Amino acid sequence: MPDSSVYRVKPSRLTSTQAVPPGSKSITIRALLLAALAQGSSTLENVLDAEDSRIMLEVLRQLGVDVQFDPARRRAQVQGVQGVFPNQNARLYVGNSGATTRFITAALAFAPSGVYKVDGKPRMRERPIGDLLRTLQFIGRDVVSDAQNDCPPLTITGKRADHTPIVAPIDANVSSQFLSGLLMAAPLAQRDLVVQVNGALPSKPYVAMTLEVMRAFGQNPRADAAFERFDNFQAGSYLGRNYAIEPDASAASYFFALPAILGGEMTIKGLSRNSLQGDVAFVDCLEQMGCQAHWGSDSITLSRARGVDGTLCPLHGVEVDMNKCSDVAQTLAVVALFADSSTSIRNVANMRVKETDRIAALVRELRKLGASVEERHDGLTIIPTSTLHGASIATYDDHRMAMSFALAGLRLHDVVIEKPDCVAKTYPNYFEDLENATTPIV
Repeated sequence: MPDSSVYRVKPSRLTSTQAVPPGSKSITIRALLLAALAQGSSTLENVLDAEDSRIMLEVLRQLGVDVQFDPARRRAQVQGVQGVFPNQNARLYVGNSGATTRFITAALAFAPSGVYKVDGKPRMRERPIGDLLRTLQFIGRDVVSDAQNDCPPLTITGKRADHTPIVAPIDANVSSQFLSGLLMAAPLAQRDLVVQVNGALPSKPYVAMTLEVMRAFGQNPRADAAFERFDNFQAGSYLGRNYAIEPDASAASYFFALPAILGGEMTIKGLSRNSLQGDVAFVDCLEQMGCQAHWGSDSITLSRARGVDGTLCPLHGVEVDMNKCSDVAQTLAVVALFADSSTSIRNVANMRVKETDRIAALVRELRKLGASVEERHDGLTIIPTSTLHGASIATYDDHRMAMSFALAGLRLHDVVIEKPDCVAKTYPNYFEDLENATTPIV
């Protein structure tokens, strides 16, 4: 019987093919919440069917929202509650879904009454949310960290709204999800609310995504050019609608990495320059390394450049600021193993408070493969060597560690991914889809 506790990657090649990643996790979770808060019903298409999205689905059901999900059709039908959840007391399990935790905390903070408990896996109890809590408390909402350590478990007590206009400051340098959660909840505040961002904001494209999904559901939030000030929230005016969710650009990064590592050509449909997801910028990184991209109106095709004699051109190392797309930094780090010069990934300190400390985990596991790696507080530098080899890769219960390091095994023999089931968080069929996209070298 195969050992399901590990996944043994087979060295493979890539010709010319297409891949269809699942629906975007980030958009799915936002759309589910806003459809639940809306007036009227919504139908969501291409909904991600994975652990994180199912956690949000179950949280909404526990709050009394009528949500019907058809995984075969990847379709969710949501009957909106017009901003007030029917269940006024609930214990909510959020697993290790940071987005669900931050978004539902902000939404529940504006409940008119009730008591809510929010808790998750042990790692979630280590992931900070204090900056969001302090902003909600400043606004006058009753939200506390039970252990008084700025982490879950949380207790949220509903109370009547104060209608006095207010400017709410928020520190979002740890996670842009604090700001996104507050923005989506702002129409529930029932007051003239201005959100003022203090300090540097990471992952700005995710905030832009939040604003666009809000607009799709009937809001018209206003932001300044620097994304430091937000206003123009209409009280209680989310509207149900039919909404199609883009393929997940973070998941697409693993398939775009295939031609970079193996040669060949990969096309992903449903993504373009106009995508809501900032992680399509991963393609720009690969172009800088020497790949060629064709940007269509509804597809992106990537291939390795070839010389006049038809041989693959080498990959070049790059120095890149990945603050706006840190979820694909692990993918780039693995691609960098096969470049002809060093790659430096910087300005991603927020990776240290994800599902694991992703910078430290990357450094440890890349070194297992024989790479020379320099670690910094806000990033790392990968220095390729000629002595790369297989290894057993620890995944730290982090789906992106498993998915990115599997790519190394397509070039290197004897790469083993430990505890591969962690990919269920966002992409349960990842290994099957990876095998379908490539051909093992016999």
